[in-house]
Amino acid sequence: MFKKLLIANRGEIACRVIRTARRMDIPTVAVFSDADAGALHVRQADQSYRLGPPSAAESYLNVQRILEAAKRTGADAIHPGYGFLSQNPAFATACQEAGVAFVGPRPSVMQAMGDKVLARRLAKEAGLPLVPGVDHEVSDAEAPDIAEVLGFPVMVKAAEGGGGIGVRIVQRPRSLERVLQRARTLAQGAFGSARMYLERYVEDASHVEVQVLADEHGNAVHLFERDCSVQRRHQKVVEETPCAKIDPTLRQALYDAALALVRHIGYTNAGTVEFLVDRQRRFYFLEMNTRLQVEHGITEMVTGLDLVELQLRIAAGEPLPFRQSDLRSNGHAIEVRLYPEEPETFLPVLGTLKSVDVPSGDGIRVDSALFPGYEVTPYYEPMLAKVMAWGEDRDIAIERLENALREFRLEGLTVNIPVLRSVLGDPTFRLATYDCDTLTKLTGRRRAQHNLHTAVSGSPPPGLDGDDSEIDEQDGPEVTAAAALALALAGVKTGAATSGEARWRQGGRYEQLVVVNGGGRSPW
Repeated sequence: MFKKLLIANRGEIACRVIRTARRMDIPTVAVFSDADAGALHVRQADQSYRLGPPSAAESYLNVQRILEAAKRTGADAIHPGYGFLSQNPAFATACQEAGVAFVGPRPSVMQAMGDKVLARRLAKEAGLPLVPGVDHEVSDAEAPDIAEVLGFPVMVKAAEGGGGIGVRIVQRPRSLERVLQRARTLAQGAFGSARMYLERYVEDASHVEVQVLADEHGNAVHLFERDCSVQRRHQKVVEETPCAKIDPTLRQALYDAALALVRHIGYTNAGTVEFLVDRQRRFYFLEMNTRLQVEHGITEMVTGLDLVELQLRIAAGEPLPFRQSDLRSNGHAIEVRLYPEEPETFLPVLGTLKSVDVPSGDGIRVDSALFPGYEVTPYYEPMLAKVMAWGEDRDIAIERLENALREFRLEGLTVNIPVLRSVLGDPTFRLATYDCDTLTKLTGRRRAQHNLHTAVSGSPPPGLDGDDSEIDEQDGPEVTAAAALALALAGVKTGAATSGEARWRQGGRYEQLVVVNGGGRSPW
């Protein structure tokens, strides 16, 4: 096993990895930017190392400084967490060349799955069904003919994409050229590549993913599935396991497909194979994430396994300690993600946490790095916490999660808890008939109620400042962040919790969304 582990990340995932390493008696090294000098992960680790200024490019995306930290502290392994450099094959290669173990798959496999066009080809070779589309880069000239063959609506997608950036739905032929150019511009800024491809848009689809593990000895297993269909702008907000919409036959087909891809590409360590499932219960390969997922905690709750420990053991060359027949999924678990944002407008807000009261009790788990004095800055992924609930069945899990959200208290910050409670109480969620468009429709109703209140009373509902301007869902998170940045730089408050000393700064969250160093993904 490793002598010392460096976590090349921050926030709740760094704390999560430290927790497992401590239980395994592995000393840990936290890295930090100047903005995170007092962060919880820095306090919890055995050692800490300053990377540089707050900008991600100068700190958490700075490969040279991270490897320097490993060398100077004697760390012989690096866990990348998720976001930042976690799916950057150049970083994994640099770790290997420096003689430091990278806790994740081989760089060549990471590179193949990160190229969405190549990933489609490999999935097809492995026998997986694909969304109708093309397996090559699409030029502007050929896009109209390809879209006509596929049939509208179509999806314009970035070949090196991720996090919903550079993904657009085109409903009509006349919009294709404009949308394609917009997507290219965003993809170039976010991923350093304007390569795009087209897929048929699968309407009313669910997003179902299969958690996989594979070691260096040829053993591979799945850890069941998660339903991640509650999304806003192609980003997950609520996840649950097991998926309540699929029957045993489809469930097994998803498992078989995921493991077929794992074996075909020679994948090792933890990963997630993601699928779309349509209303007719046909499924299609979507992509593979070559890292630990944000939502891994609910899989741990139903399996009793520690995925971070398994990652470390696989990276150290150990074989998997179980076979597929040894694994069971017990009960039901659901996760929601807490963000500092206005629940009506979804504009991000900044501020300093004055006090926090985290829920607890039977079946409740909260992963966070919160403490009184925690500051939400514009530099990094803004997620505050993941609240998870386990129950013997789905209804119990929902009830426990609703209670936990009612009990969660964060003084000084505006968060999205009202939206999360609306989702859990919505009939489509209760009946498990929701799909990837459900949250957009639900928030549309909330916005309509907001506008009605404003029209009748002459002011927004209590607790809201400013105009609830319509933000195009197609513009995704980058426009939301840009709008908030522009407002704040102009001195306009985007939330009650935004204080003068916590205003947006130049090079803030919008830069983090669309500027990536060395091809790494934005952690948003």
